[in-house]
Amino acid sequence: MVIDENFYMRLALNEAWKYQGLTYPNPAVGCVIISKSGEILALEAHKRAGLPHAEVEALKSAYIVLSGDKKILELTESAQIHNYLLENHNDYFKDATIYTTLEPCSHIGKTPSCATLISKLNIKKLIVGSLDSNEIASGGNKVVNDAGVEIKYGVMQKECDELLLPFWLWQKDKFVFFKWAQRLNGTVDGGIISSSKSRTKVHAMRDVCDLLVIGGNSVRVDRPTLDARLVNGRAPDILIVSKSDDFDKTIPLFSVKNRDVVISDNFDILKNYKNIMIEGGGGMFEYSKDVVNYHLTFISPLIGGDDGFTCSSEKFKILNLDQDEQDIIMWMKREL
Repeated sequence: MVIDENFYMRLALNEAWKYQGLTYPNPAVGCVIISKSGEILALEAHKRAGLPHAEVEALKSAYIVLSGDKKILELTESAQIHNYLLENHNDYFKDATIYTTLEPCSHIGKTPSCATLISKLNIKKLIVGSLDSNEIASGGNKVVNDAGVEIKYGVMQKECDELLLPFWLWQKDKFVFFKWAQRLNGTVDGGIISSSKSRTKVHAMRDVCDLLVIGGNSVRVDRPTLDARLVNGRAPDILIVSKSDDFDKTIPLFSVKNRDVVISDNFDILKNYKNIMIEGGGGMFEYSKDVVNYHLTFISPLIGGDDGFTCSSEKFKILNLDQDEQDIIMWMKREL
């Protein structure tokens, strides 16, 4: 039987992109496990720092399919899942192949080593997209290979590297992404645009951001809070980009506890942060585009509003396209 490796890696990539922006300081990672015949046994992703890695989530799901044992569903801690699988795997995985967008981690941190777990389950084959450049966690392929598992590296590497870019940038500098919501006719004004699910996702991104950037005019007109209340999360620090520091301090964002609010006409303070989200419209897009790594847009199936982006022509490469209950969600990068 001929296996289309790109097909399964694409599934892993698409699943991982659903959690891009939510896993800081960890990378977004996707994982697929298939049977000897190509049947999909599990499709999972790493969802948040501190939670089980993608490979562990996938092994947990595949174990249920292969064994029928649902007791493992009671376990949420990565170490518990590791131990349960090691004690109960009964060679269920002996003909399975794992596809993962990133080399399994080799170190023991907040969670045990995924590579060590895989090496002890008699997995047949491991297919990897990107190598882990983090010196602490790298080397997982060797751990697995030394246990007799067949390794193949570099399947859809370019696409896996694009998924991994935020993590790489966090290690040495910073990652900046620009987020906006628009209707089908391109307008970005006139109140709430995106769905409740999309807004909750944005709040979850704010929860793990170091810094949120917004334009001064948006602050004056919208009078926002810019917190993460929809997920009961922490509110990031704020940079208000404005030539004037004359703001009504009763605007809610100024009253949020445990946050710094900086007003500046430049992006100099970005050097003090790692994970940075910029929210805004056309003016902020134009002003910030040279400091932005990726762009994220939520397109709502609505028509209305008055104003859209009025800026220089730009061309984007779509990195991933997804849809929630209502909105189309696109991660993109500018083609320079």
